[in-house]
Amino acid sequence: MGQHILIFPILLPMLTALGLVLMGQAPNALQRRISIASTALLVLLSGILLVTANSNVISVYNLGDWQAPFGIVLVLDRLSALMVALTAALALGCIMFASAGDDARGSNFHGIFQLQLMGLNGAFLTGDLFNLFVFFEILLLASYALLMHGGGKARIGAGLHYVVLNLVGSALFLIALGVLYGATGTLNMADMGRRIAQMEEANAALVTAGALLLTVVFSLKAAILPLYFWLPSTYASAPAPVAALFAIMTKVGLYALLRVQTLVFAESPAIVYIDAWLWWGGLTTLLLAGIGVLAARDLRTLVAYLVLVSVGTLMSGAGMGHISGTGALLYYLVHTTLIAGALFLLAELIGLQRGKAGTRLVRARKLHQPTLLGGMFLIGAVAMAGLPPLAGALGKLLLMQAADSAQRLWLWPLLLLAGLAAMVALSRAGSVFFWASYKGTPSGPRITPLQLSGVTWLLISAPLLVLLAGPVSQYTQATAEQLASPQQTIQTVLPEANVSEFALRAERNH
Repeated sequence: MGQHILIFPILLPMLTALGLVLMGQAPNALQRRISIASTALLVLLSGILLVTANSNVISVYNLGDWQAPFGIVLVLDRLSALMVALTAALALGCIMFASAGDDARGSNFHGIFQLQLMGLNGAFLTGDLFNLFVFFEILLLASYALLMHGGGKARIGAGLHYVVLNLVGSALFLIALGVLYGATGTLNMADMGRRIAQMEEANAALVTAGALLLTVVFSLKAAILPLYFWLPSTYASAPAPVAALFAIMTKVGLYALLRVQTLVFAESPAIVYIDAWLWWGGLTTLLLAGIGVLAARDLRTLVAYLVLVSVGTLMSGAGMGHISGTGALLYYLVHTTLIAGALFLLAELIGLQRGKAGTRLVRARKLHQPTLLGGMFLIGAVAMAGLPPLAGALGKLLLMQAADSAQRLWLWPLLLLAGLAAMVALSRAGSVFFWASYKGTPSGPRITPLQLSGVTWLLISAPLLVLLAGPVSQYTQATAEQLASPQQTIQTVLPEANVSEFALRAERNH
């Protein structure tokens, strides 16, 4: 039983989705109970996997007992366990919020939601690039349906752009896999990393081409400049619980970039270009997203640009190319994903009580519950802008400390300016929503217990990540150290492989 637990994060949402679809027109209340219970169970399961990974043991699950590199393999290390746990925690807040009524605006919401969780968990646990592509397609198919849930002209228009861009990305992904398979003869990530490390430099040109193509694909998923223009309109038009869940989608791209950067292409000549792309692309994304934050005239768009600010910050951390930078970015990643999700949900609650003005930054009717909404908005704004004493400030401080002297010249001013832009924009939004003169009388719906539970579940991460800063940062730092030693993963996935040459090269580079 213990060895099979590794596949449960994929099986549980898959079976739940199948059951919900087969139930057809079952009452909404029953579907909600099943979906919430399954997601809560996923949180528990991901907690067990997190504890398992924290023992510094890498676990491997060979489906059908077919051994790597020929069979389908799942790998649990610190990074994959962290991402599965983060996905489960975010999803629980989203599904509680959606169960207050957003799920009833279309059909099969809960089944598609669970299918999306299956794709996300599969992408984080798979050990080979082809199945990464398969799980990408599963989560993208589910995201297309979730994005258009409830219909509407703006939603369908943004959804169409999203679908077309991702189809282009999928086509490039397949081409990159073909190039890499032709050059290395394998798609297992550990095996590919081992073979590339042993490859003669004269044969490395094809690998470099495949690596750069794959970097472009994952950068599109992560929404790094210049591949981010689809994100603000898409996220701003999505249903609130879907937009909140999409906060993890850009992190899937970042996860894939970290995985290929540290395991597959760590010993390839392409690593120099990948590091440079992440560093400069991240900084430029940070700069332009900060401008976008100031220019936003709608709270949903503003939060979408704040997601891009976090993307730029995280990519800059990945582009530093050393352990302390990776450890810092992983701490910041947990914080920013949960708080961005909370802000999308909170924007919906504010918009519902403002009548036709919705989330636009204009004068509107008085809110029904200004104290409650204002308190939650203040916590979310302080956390997202990176102000003390919440986790955003700590995450940014860790990243700034991790930068070396040359990197600080670029990172520090841009990170501080982006934080200032976020603070100004959120202060302006808060002033309009809670302090401006009002017109009309309150008439919007009051917050339901499920909506309040969903937002609170995500917002509480901001103080919790400060209270648990020691163990959390120790975990993320240990994760970065594990990523920097890919020979451990290769030896675990391919016990018969000779990793001595790889280890020697890695040792030389460190």
